[in-house]
Amino acid sequence: MKKIGLISDTHGFLDEAVFKHFDGVDEIWHAGDFGPDVAEPLAAFKPLRGVFGNIDDNIIRAEFPEQNRFSCERVDVWMTHIGGYPGRYSSCVKPEIYTNPPKLFITGHSHILKVMYDDKIKCLHVNPGAAGKHGWHKVRTLVRFCITDENIHTLEVIELSGR
Repeated sequence: MKKIGLISDTHGFLDEAVFKHFDGVDEIWHAGDFGPDVAEPLAAFKPLRGVFGNIDDNIIRAEFPEQNRFSCERVDVWMTHIGGYPGRYSSCVKPEIYTNPPKLFITGHSHILKVMYDDKIKCLHVNPGAAGKHGWHKVRTLVRFCITDENIHTLEVIELSGR
């Protein structure tokens, strides 16, 4: 079993509460728009996977790919910053997601927390919302969940204090 802490759209702001909420996780996954001074403290705290977002500089882009497809336990995971959501996938992922869908599709970018199951392709879509202070969102959010064998379970949404 792996416990995952999922975060996105920090835009250079890393709330100290993230470390408390992610203390019990095995890995942290960041769905892009790190901004400065976020990746290093997260990576020093727990193993970190991520993708770069549209605001990220060349340093982040050199360390993290635009799309990251990997296996966790026995779950096929695809993470990208700009990917859309069920019924409205972005053009850059649409051909692949319909011909070779993952079991878990993670995006960021919109700053909108979404957990949706796409029954058409049998895929769970998760966007953890935004954990940073930059943007139009009113509530900063994180997501925690577990993966055991082929099952994604125990998903929790965490609301951070106001912006």
